[in-house]
Amino acid sequence: MRSTAGSATPTAVRPDPSGRVRRFSTAERMVHRATGYLMLVCLTTAACLYLGPIAQLVGRRHLMATLHEWSGILLPAPFLLGLFSADFRADLRRLNRSAPYDRQWLAAARGRRTAPGARPAGKFNAGQKLYAGWIAGAVLVMMFTGLLMWFMGLLPFVSRTSAIFVHDLVAWLIAFVVIGHIRKALEDPESRLGMRTGYVSRSWAERYHSHWLREEHDAGAAGRADET
Repeated sequence: MRSTAGSATPTAVRPDPSGRVRRFSTAERMVHRATGYLMLVCLTTAACLYLGPIAQLVGRRHLMATLHEWSGILLPAPFLLGLFSADFRADLRRLNRSAPYDRQWLAAARGRRTAPGARPAGKFNAGQKLYAGWIAGAVLVMMFTGLLMWFMGLLPFVSRTSAIFVHDLVAWLIAFVVIGHIRKALEDPESRLGMRTGYVSRSWAERYHSHWLREEHDAGAAGRADET
């Protein structure tokens, strides 16, 4: 995979007669959807457990605790299953690699410049890469502290109070970050369409993710040249 967010064997951007391009495979969309549902259950049950008014309204604390624990444990499952998909693995490599134009995107974001030309991006912009890395790390911290709270004998030198403090603090941070993620998605119907159907309009891709189309076009041309 190239360091410019591409891949040595990238997934081709398949054209569609309606002028749309393929952005996400079925496997990628299912991973995103399943992870989103599990995260929603985690956050909702956490609110039912820790916010007094909601806890009194909902009740059934044992059920809420059970749902919270198991949805947290299962949260990495969609990711692990997604590793069987070549498309998903290729996008993980994209998310884990920074490109020169990512710095330009971040500088534009700091300067509150919203013009697409000021925020160049590959398949994922710099903000999406930061979000993906942060949420992955936060989920690991939540799982680790949650297991410490569940089985205090795992690390006797770590107090339950410390585990609860870190767990609760990171939970609040996740809630705020996820709300921000949802707000950005609501502001971009085309992006939601891509996650729902797998396809986006070519004009949207050229406007917001021009490097992605260029990289895939170059990779496709190189592949055809190799075949000849």
